[in-house]
Amino acid sequence: MQDDRRNEASAMTRRLLVLGAGTAGTMIVNKLRRKLPGDEWDITVVDRDDVHPYQPGYLFLPFGIYDENQLTKPRHDFVPDGVELLLGEIDRVDTETDTVRLVDGRTLDYDYLVIATGTSPRPDQTPGMLGPEWRRSVFDFYSLEGAGALARALADFDHGRLVVHVTDMPIKCPVAPLEFTFLAEAWLREQGLRDRVELVFVTPLPGAFTKPVASEHLGNLLDERKVAVESDFLVESIDNERKCLVSYDEREVPFDLLVTVPLNMGADFVERSGLGDELNYVPVDKHTLLSRAHDNVFAVGDASDIPTSKAGSVAHFSVEIFVDNFLAHVEGRPMTGSFDGHANCFIESGDKKALLIDFNYDTEPLTGTYPVPYLGPLGLLKETRANHLGKLAFRWVYWNVLLPGRPIPLPAHMSMAGKHPAGDTSTTVKE
Repeated sequence: MQDDRRNEASAMTRRLLVLGAGTAGTMIVNKLRRKLPGDEWDITVVDRDDVHPYQPGYLFLPFGIYDENQLTKPRHDFVPDGVELLLGEIDRVDTETDTVRLVDGRTLDYDYLVIATGTSPRPDQTPGMLGPEWRRSVFDFYSLEGAGALARALADFDHGRLVVHVTDMPIKCPVAPLEFTFLAEAWLREQGLRDRVELVFVTPLPGAFTKPVASEHLGNLLDERKVAVESDFLVESIDNERKCLVSYDEREVPFDLLVTVPLNMGADFVERSGLGDELNYVPVDKHTLLSRAHDNVFAVGDASDIPTSKAGSVAHFSVEIFVDNFLAHVEGRPMTGSFDGHANCFIESGDKKALLIDFNYDTEPLTGTYPVPYLGPLGLLKETRANHLGKLAFRWVYWNVLLPGRPIPLPAHMSMAGKHPAGDTSTTVKE
């Protein structure tokens, strides 16, 4: 009789399986563990290893602002009691049987699945990128290993042509290539090398950034720093012998040191499972993050195809909306929360200054103040020391507040209070 009761209780327990213990996945299990009854829900999160990287710090590593031991912590430190962390590579998701198979043969059942496996650089997708010059004169900084190797290369670089290159969009932290360019320009000045180095920014976009207002502003900063811009450049290959980028329209950009952002793609298991688009991102409703194909599957953070920046702020703001929607969905109620694509990004501009942009699906980055209307202390689309300090301070916030799912007093939806329309510094747009 006792065994029957245990089996009945087990059958009534619902299973939430989260794939990926990065920013979004870790926030989700922390927030939902507090809200879902422990006797009614089993929560499991899966990742390939027990190393959680602070990815925004990769940008600073080549310039000696951070060192490698400041940028990683164990994943299990941030997984709450009552949530099981499983380590293993994901082979595929079977939505017919509601199971996930791991490469080592384990099979995990779920009632609800959250895919939060992010996006990763794929240098193998561009011919020649992984050629003999990889990590010799061709570097990336979107991985801990790449940023460390680039730091060592910069230490020996004292003249020539430094090219910063973006393969294609979308990429995680889309302002990071610009930030690297600004930081490199400032670093070269500090080292007394600026006159000996030609800086070139190569992008597939028609301008410096995806949003026209910010693109014009950031393009002007590149001009001021005498950085040449090669726009609308779709790379076809990298010629290792001649050390140059070659575009599909046969343009060439030679380099002595190339800092490239490879094509970013979602996890391979997404493709094997038939869940993704051509870049392995999961198609979802951009407001609720529910899969367009499966009523018990969500994709959150960089793993989804929502048309906004693949950035930590998007993961944060969208998770805030997702949690309440998930609770409603599993109770059979309508999901009334609607994510608006809210993103904000610090943009390091060198000389211990930074800009801040704040935008969503429908609204361009505007000038004004953030987070408190009219008071700030952060300035939007403006270079300030406070913005730089805010970016550096975020590392503490990330480890101690964001990942553990503690409340952050920032609205999940974009607010227009304290902001100005483009070109207008006199009239404030109010909600």
